[in-house]
Amino acid sequence: MTTATQRIIPHLWFDGQAEEAVSFYTSLFADGRTHGITRYGSEGTEIHGRPPGSVMTVEFDLLGYRFIALNGGPHFQFTPAISFFVTRESEAEVDRLWEGLSEGGMVMMPLERYPWSPKYGWVQDRFGVTWQISLGKVADVGQPIAPAFLFVGDQYGRAEEAIELYTSTFPDSEVEGILRWAAGEQEGEREGAVKHAQFRLCGETFMAMESGYDHPFTFNEAMSLLVRCAHQEDIDHYWDRLTEGGDPAAQQCGWLKDRFGVSWQVAPTGMEEMLRDPESPGARRAMRAMFAMKRIDLAQLERAYAGDTP
Repeated sequence: MTTATQRIIPHLWFDGQAEEAVSFYTSLFADGRTHGITRYGSEGTEIHGRPPGSVMTVEFDLLGYRFIALNGGPHFQFTPAISFFVTRESEAEVDRLWEGLSEGGMVMMPLERYPWSPKYGWVQDRFGVTWQISLGKVADVGQPIAPAFLFVGDQYGRAEEAIELYTSTFPDSEVEGILRWAAGEQEGEREGAVKHAQFRLCGETFMAMESGYDHPFTFNEAMSLLVRCAHQEDIDHYWDRLTEGGDPAAQQCGWLKDRFGVSWQVAPTGMEEMLRDPESPGARRAMRAMFAMKRIDLAQLERAYAGDTP
């Protein structure tokens, strides 16, 4: 997988700190690079509340893996429900990443030896994003950074159901392995619950875990997964599948929330180019059209951009 072929992109919601966070991450991780930037225009100010001309999104790569950072406001806070599992083959690099990410952050599991890794730790960084840093072989995981779902609270026991939905929805997908809790193995964990699972969607690696402890968090919009679609048929397919049993009130501008509470964005490739110059007439018309949509209508969006509709 390369950034050119990456179909599912983690989307991080910041409260005005997107640029600062991206600068921090790209300076800390090897091969960190910043790519396209989009800015807010005057269209939709009553909805997004951001100053026209200010940065809306920043695309960036870490270790060859693509992310998008959004300045979205104070509405959502990051939780450990979706973290990023980082595999490095050098102990020195593990230590360096750990030191950088833990500075000003909070250690959730200390960096030490565990049964699954000779050196591993889980940390929440200064911006609230959580990372699992592990010494191991990238070939065993498939990519150096992988999103990891944590099913807790009302979602405990539903990880396998979610994996089945996701792998049956996306192409080039498979379950690579599921490790389950044994009876009495750990207090608070149900026999058969998912201790750790690894699976692939569109050829990209994802992980899932469950925890029966009383955690004060779950999935929310602060961490969403953007699915880039080349055709309306793809948009319709992913939208229909992921909204089954989801929250209809959480569907707008291509955003949706699935039946497990995980947030997704189903959007056409090239939409960033339409919105690159937020004050151009085409971008303003496309933005106005998008704000009126739930599921993205690609043809309608393109007509608005071209000026073929009011």
